[in-house]
Amino acid sequence: MALLENLTGTELLAAVNAAVDLLDDKDSVALAQAASAWIARLEAVRFRALAQLNRHRDGARSVTQEVAFALSVTDNHAGALVATADAVITRLPRTLSLMDQGRLSGFGAMKVATATAWLSDDDARAVDALLEDRIADKNPEQIRKAANHAANTIDPDGAGKRAQQHREGRRLTLRHGETGVASIEVEDAPVEKAAAAYQRIDRAARALNTKDESRTLDQLRADVALDLLLGGQGGTSERTEVFLYMDLFTYLGLNNDPAELAGHGTVPAALARHIATGPDAVLRRIITDPLSGQVLDLGRDRYRPSAGLGEFVRVRDRECRRPGCHRPAQACDIDHSLPWQHGGHTNADELIDLCRRDHRLKDEPGWTYQLASDGTLTITTPTGQSHTSTSPPLHQPRPPVPGSDEPPPF
Repeated sequence: MALLENLTGTELLAAVNAAVDLLDDKDSVALAQAASAWIARLEAVRFRALAQLNRHRDGARSVTQEVAFALSVTDNHAGALVATADAVITRLPRTLSLMDQGRLSGFGAMKVATATAWLSDDDARAVDALLEDRIADKNPEQIRKAANHAANTIDPDGAGKRAQQHREGRRLTLRHGETGVASIEVEDAPVEKAAAAYQRIDRAARALNTKDESRTLDQLRADVALDLLLGGQGGTSERTEVFLYMDLFTYLGLNNDPAELAGHGTVPAALARHIATGPDAVLRRIITDPLSGQVLDLGRDRYRPSAGLGEFVRVRDRECRRPGCHRPAQACDIDHSLPWQHGGHTNADELIDLCRRDHRLKDEPGWTYQLASDGTLTITTPTGQSHTSTSPPLHQPRPPVPGSDEPPPF
């Protein structure tokens, strides 16, 4: 415990920060370099700690989720951290040594770990030796290229297999960006198909790029791509559910409180009204508690929830209830917070939405889930750390009407 407390170094940091205003340009750059070197050394310490945790758990898949909780990072990033930690400890000792010297960042080490993940242990160590003098003090893109070149050099016969494995890992991802925007990406697509798809989109966009067109070519490409995906050109149009949560007063234009798009987050009132008044919009009334903003309660009669109860739980939760997971509820499993076989009930007070991955995580040894009467879900990890989530209210709690004990009607 004393070791962990000493790692904070608050007095040293206070002294350094106090001196920053006195530095000239040369010393400012030197201090930034020194700080980056110390960050790299600390990242090496973190990798050792994560590798030790992974060894203790025999590589259990739940390690990634616990690391995501503990370090407040996404699951994908946590998985990359754990994989890199295991690699630098077992297969890439020279890469780890460069981090200890402050000459390679943790992000750079991830590039090496990714490039060598498909190699045998012996070949990975050979690549590690080749890279020792090539990647120190290089940027991540230089490291990626050098590591891939070294890996292909060490195992040229495996390069074709690696390319095939990458292509088999193709997937479609949705990444939420700033307010009101998101990105769709087909990752690891076959290069010839990706190139052909881009050319088709580009040709269609250029054909629309007349002198009377106000959109830029980039905007046209994006619009054409989305139109093709939604069946607007060359296909049958489909309707897909997108859950938009908006206060009635906002919808009527009586206030400008932000709305929420499930999986994305808040969107401005004007944009929400624009979406809600579209030709394919379907409105549904949801009764809330004015004082809390929560959906009102809609048991143990059956194991599987009724369609109405399931719909209520999805509308109430909006997203997967595991803190940090934003998969929309309509793409999640409805699960008992207290397992059915241990006395759980099939009612709105004990049902929660969990994505398939987090549904499985709940059954891992050492993980406990507790749902309080106010809807707060507490997840305790195998190391005893607790993390909570609460379904956000559909609107801000409203005080009683002046001169009355009754809340307002909406």
